[in-house]
Amino acid sequence: MKIEDTNIRKFITISDVISLSNMSCGFLSIVCSINHGFELAALLMIFAIMFDSVDGWVARKTNRNDSLGFGKNIDSLSDAVSFGVAPAVFVYSTLNTTPTTIQQIGILVSLFIVICGVLRLTRYNVIADKIDTKDFIGFPIPGIAFIIATLYLSGIYNAYLALILSVIVSLIMVSTVIYPKFDNVPILAVSCVLIVLLILPIKLILFNINMPALLLLIFCLYYLIINLIKNYL
Repeated sequence: MKIEDTNIRKFITISDVISLSNMSCGFLSIVCSINHGFELAALLMIFAIMFDSVDGWVARKTNRNDSLGFGKNIDSLSDAVSFGVAPAVFVYSTLNTTPTTIQQIGILVSLFIVICGVLRLTRYNVIADKIDTKDFIGFPIPGIAFIIATLYLSGIYNAYLALILSVIVSLIMVSTVIYPKFDNVPILAVSCVLIVLLILPIKLILFNINMPALLLLIFCLYYLIINLIKNYL
């Protein structure tokens, strides 16, 4: 490869711009969490998931030639920011007003989220072309950001519950539990509608609970738990 062939314009395609949009949402979520703008931080993690869900589809529709693995790498690095660092900083930042001991535990749990996220992504990259399955091995990394975000947006967020869920989900991410790609069309359609309702300024609140966020959280936890149970039956 010649030096002139390394011009960044020769690598970037539309799908990579979408991956960078995912990463940008993740970074902005981190900034919002640091400044205690938790609602916007949670919404930005949702936006990051939306971008992440379409970059691969766009790459396939545009017949992206990724023989060098540029797209795969930029996708994984973006995911590490949006679904590893962003939820980790979110969880830690919500603990800033709690006793010092809990804050220290929060640092360790947040670091654990990032470590497991990076391990999950790295394992996926090295086995993607070497294993005969289209399913996910371990819980998909966007799931932890989705759980933390919807837990907060639902109005039932509890920092201690978030710590426990973070540890459990992080461990399942690096496990060998099989998670099939979700293709239940009715539930996907309902989820899309709920996400739109979540983003709109009109809030559907019942008993001080944001119902679209709660339903999305339940869907995600169901997907997490039911496949975990099936793996051991």
